[in-house]
Amino acid sequence: MTVRAIDARRAAVLGSPIAHSLSPVLHRAAYRELGLADWSYDRFEVGEESLTGFLDGLGPEWAGLSLTMPLKRAVIPLLDGVTETAASVEAVNTVVFAGDGRRTGDNTDIPGMVAALRERGIEQVDSAAILGAGATASSALAALARICTGEVVAYVRSAERAAEMRQWGERLGVEVRTADWADAAEALRAPLVIATTPAGTTDALAGAVPERPATLFDVLYDPWPTDLAARWSAYGGAVVGGLDLLVHQAVLQVEQMTGRAPAPLDVMRKAGEHALAAR
Repeated sequence: MTVRAIDARRAAVLGSPIAHSLSPVLHRAAYRELGLADWSYDRFEVGEESLTGFLDGLGPEWAGLSLTMPLKRAVIPLLDGVTETAASVEAVNTVVFAGDGRRTGDNTDIPGMVAALRERGIEQVDSAAILGAGATASSALAALARICTGEVVAYVRSAERAAEMRQWGERLGVEVRTADWADAAEALRAPLVIATTPAGTTDALAGAVPERPATLFDVLYDPWPTDLAARWSAYGGAVVGGLDLLVHQAVLQVEQMTGRAPAPLDVMRKAGEHALAAR
């Protein structure tokens, strides 16, 4: 059957820089598996200064957007509403357009983290450690609010970051204690360690991995494995990687934008693995 042009739907990922994004690979794989031949998914280099103009120029064929840095907070004033999840961390990574043009923002990183951990059998922990204090760390705290019954220790580099993490903890209902980054090796003995720092930051910690590590969630996916993840795995610890997070949050985006569920998790993961292997 020939699909009329008016029936074609569009989605895309926005951010700056954006060339490295795997989102098009994941979403396009989902569309193929779901038989959505009339759907397309692209990437656009968009910064904060050009976001308003980009959104205002979108037509009725647009179903949704994925957002990465630096747009996750900048987009909020431009939306008609945000979900409770997105509001909890003041960060939107998903925008869904309704038939009437309304723009609703959501955050699939948080449930994506929970789903990635659950896939590896991590349903609940009695304590955890977070390496870093950026935007991803606040999402990690929100995820831990759902699965951690005790204290979370955040290892940070400054008093300002420490104060921010404690504030996020109060807001999210998580008991947060902060510690200096110089003592980050202590974090590796926690039942769950979530590394949220940029590439290379945790390399120096690889030599401090304990003989029987528990679970590491490293949000990076390129390069992979990180030195920390490689040593962790070599010592027999469970490792959840950034691709796991990327795929699980993308699954939720596909379901919201297309209205089709479940999205093909395994197909999307294999497409992501193939794309990373080709880099």
